[in-house]
Amino acid sequence: MFHIALFEPQVPPNTGNIIRLVANNGFSLHLIEPLGFDLEEKNLRRASLDYHDLAKVSKYPNYLAFVNAMGGRRILACTTKGGQPYDKMAYQAGDVLLFGSETSGLPAELLNNIDPDWRLKIPMMPNNRSLNLSNAVAIISYEAWRQQGFYGAG
Repeated sequence: MFHIALFEPQVPPNTGNIIRLVANNGFSLHLIEPLGFDLEEKNLRRASLDYHDLAKVSKYPNYLAFVNAMGGRRILACTTKGGQPYDKMAYQAGDVLLFGSETSGLPAELLNNIDPDWRLKIPMMPNNRSLNLSNAVAIISYEAWRQQGFYGAG
């Protein structure tokens, strides 16, 4: 199916919410270190409830290790600096949806290595900085899944 990747996430409840999300939509979650928290942190566990054991979560020491593990899959950067509206992308099974940290997003050197057509944005009102990370992940991941006919849903 699809993959969600979080680049250096900082806020435990956001990651906990995303763990719960991927347990429910069947995506895989990839966490790229350094993390701003311990995976056993109480706030993360509280947000993910009892879904942690139902989610497929992998952790990588750095971005290069993550890219190597993805084996050539298409990596779509989800960023306020994107030019492609997320709902105009034709998602493919196996795509990776990459999100930056809550405090600084995706670094320029990383974005510069991703095709501009693969840099997705969520429309917002002018002069607003960003959405909450777990909300942005939910919006884009469900559009990708919708385009696949909610494959696997019960």
